[in-house]
Amino acid sequence: MDDIFSHLLALTSYMTQQFTQFLEDLLFGNVNYCSRYVAVSSSGQHEHPVTSGYSPGTSFCDNCSSSSLLYVASGSPWVQEIGILNLVEPVCTICKFVESSRPYWIVEFFVKGLNLPLSGLRLSWRLALASLRSMLIYVKCAVGRIQGTISRVQKTLHGSSSDIGWLQQAPGMAPVKDGSARFMELLDCIRHGQHKLPDSFVYLLIPGLFSNHGPLYFVSAKRYFSKMGLACHIAKIHSEASVEHNAGELRQYIEELYWGSGKRVMLLGHSKGGVDAAAALSIYWTDLKEKVGGLVLVQSPYGGTPLASDVLREGQIADKETRRIMELVICKLIKGDIRALDDLTYERRKEFLMKYELPPSIPLISFHSEASTALSVIATMTQIAHAELPWLRLPGFSYDDSRDVIQSGRKVPIVVPVSAVMALCALHLQLRYGEKSDGLVTCRDAEVPGSIVVRPRRKLDHAWMVYSSWNRNLNEPDACEMCEALLTQLVELGSQIKGEEME
Repeated sequence: MDDIFSHLLALTSYMTQQFTQFLEDLLFGNVNYCSRYVAVSSSGQHEHPVTSGYSPGTSFCDNCSSSSLLYVASGSPWVQEIGILNLVEPVCTICKFVESSRPYWIVEFFVKGLNLPLSGLRLSWRLALASLRSMLIYVKCAVGRIQGTISRVQKTLHGSSSDIGWLQQAPGMAPVKDGSARFMELLDCIRHGQHKLPDSFVYLLIPGLFSNHGPLYFVSAKRYFSKMGLACHIAKIHSEASVEHNAGELRQYIEELYWGSGKRVMLLGHSKGGVDAAAALSIYWTDLKEKVGGLVLVQSPYGGTPLASDVLREGQIADKETRRIMELVICKLIKGDIRALDDLTYERRKEFLMKYELPPSIPLISFHSEASTALSVIATMTQIAHAELPWLRLPGFSYDDSRDVIQSGRKVPIVVPVSAVMALCALHLQLRYGEKSDGLVTCRDAEVPGSIVVRPRRKLDHAWMVYSSWNRNLNEPDACEMCEALLTQLVELGSQIKGEEME
């Protein structure tokens, strides 16, 4: 049994050695060297050449035969039984095939050897092209970002330079007429006690943006008109809503006043209130034609305002972040609608006015002013509200109870530097755009095409028409007298237009 395993081991070792040698000859040299010697080693025997009569010009397979292929020492009957010759015959077949196709194999091997460096060059070229393509894409992205940043910076610096006063440059817009002289005459008459405002109309005051948070907005004006026996109302609308939404509410408000009193309604809107009122007349003029006598726009951004556009303009630096902040302030804190501010931008105003136009037959007066930028104005405090204190008992400094003072309902004014803020905003608009403004609205954007324009000589900021100054000058007319003069002039304008239509 041990003899059999030793012979199997010897045979396996031999076949492995010869096959390895065959592969080396096949790869590196002449195929004829494959037929060197084949011998099987057994215990105690010497090697014997496998081939006899081999000569260098002949192949290995030509010298192989079935009778003289292998010699194995006698005494090993197991070798004869396994038929070792049957193992050598496939090797001879392989050798014959290789030798018969030797020229073609050498050429193919040579071509493949040349293709190896060419494949390396092709791979290197592809890698270089891929690297170049990636670099070009990166450069293109970098150039795009740089150009986008430059565009944002230019758009931010340019601001609203080309938008301010676009109404005067738009084709087909009716010219305006100056009514400042007549306004000053009426105001002087009112200051001397001559009141000409008739009671044949209902007067509706329309507040502007954020009026819901100003409890004194138009309150003094309403009280002033009521003392003269005139029907005056303040429109209770949500001023932080969009222009079209407020236009629908004003339409209902005007119809209620008309059907309740039987009198036509005269409108006076301040700031965004004038824009809302003009939108109501533009959209619902068919329904309001017989119910409205005229409209006064006081410091209204009819063409838009640069402050709203500069804050909400898309494509400028930090536009998304700024819009998120404004949405947080208006929508979350004030409980309003961001469209209320968005509707006052130049882009939205252009879209709206191209879609809806004011009827040419309605009497219109545009009032705008210029805020003072003097240093003394920065210290001016403006009363926006008042707090009413409860019952207070202030003890005296003697034993006499009659000297005890009991005060009820003491009103404490709440003042903030509104005029100072308006002065700084007006200075900003003047330095950046070279435009005169009341702090929020430029003079050119407040002029409605086809209207009578009132340009007072007095310096008035945007908040002066609705809030009384803490340091009021009694020698100057206040907001109530200004509103009376404007409405009186509007009544005269309506009568004049009506007379021209009858002629």
